[in-house]
Amino acid sequence: MAAAPAFGLAPQRDPEERERKLRTRALAGLRAWLDLVQAGPEHLCPVCGWHGRFAPVREKPGLSCPACDSRPRHRLMKLWMDRHLRLPRTARVLHFAAEPAIGALIRPRVAEYRTADIAPGADLRLDLTALDLPDGCVDLLIANHVLEHVADDRRALAEIARVLAPGGRAVLSVPMVDSWPRTHEDPALGPEERRLYYTDRLHLRLYGRDFPDRIAAAGLRVEEFVACEPDVSRHGLKRGERIFIGLKPGPQSA
Repeated sequence: MAAAPAFGLAPQRDPEERERKLRTRALAGLRAWLDLVQAGPEHLCPVCGWHGRFAPVREKPGLSCPACDSRPRHRLMKLWMDRHLRLPRTARVLHFAAEPAIGALIRPRVAEYRTADIAPGADLRLDLTALDLPDGCVDLLIANHVLEHVADDRRALAEIARVLAPGGRAVLSVPMVDSWPRTHEDPALGPEERRLYYTDRLHLRLYGRDFPDRIAAAGLRVEEFVACEPDVSRHGLKRGERIFIGLKPGPQSA
């Protein structure tokens, strides 16, 4: 039996008042959400150039560009690409769970661009924990919000490092809570428990700030690109969201 709280418990409203509060605040929340959808701030999408209000994604308003369907992480990646990525024409790119808008920007600039997924529909059907590819065959590997779906993410990161050519880069993003020192994961959780703990029934963990350590443990040098102002307000980014770049030692090729 749990011990009683040291300071006791505060008095509760009566049942009728509790129900009234639930309804009132739910309606106020819906009104605020509709206001944000119908008259929210305008942003500039760096992926496709659209300027205007962004569309909601599930319960979250103002996330998706209505012109190209980019989300904040895609727009953050496009800013990183514009400012830091230099791809030679000879580059070989492997893009997991490929976002069409990002792929359309990269494909015409490189010698080889291939999409990959564990499900059918991509150019290559690949298991990220056991890539059926030779060592050093990729100059740039992209996996946005993929590793949280992979049972053994450490093995997946080791495979990513293996297939990268010397000087190659892996561009990675994951859902994470920066204030958590460690990733929260429990293989025993079922789908509904995962929705509660990780915000999505298909996610197998919610990363903490140890995620870069996992990348480094695979033998990659880690760099970060962080969503800061004024980019956040201008482009509709999530404050503090980060893209991680894992660089394989060797002459830079991508």
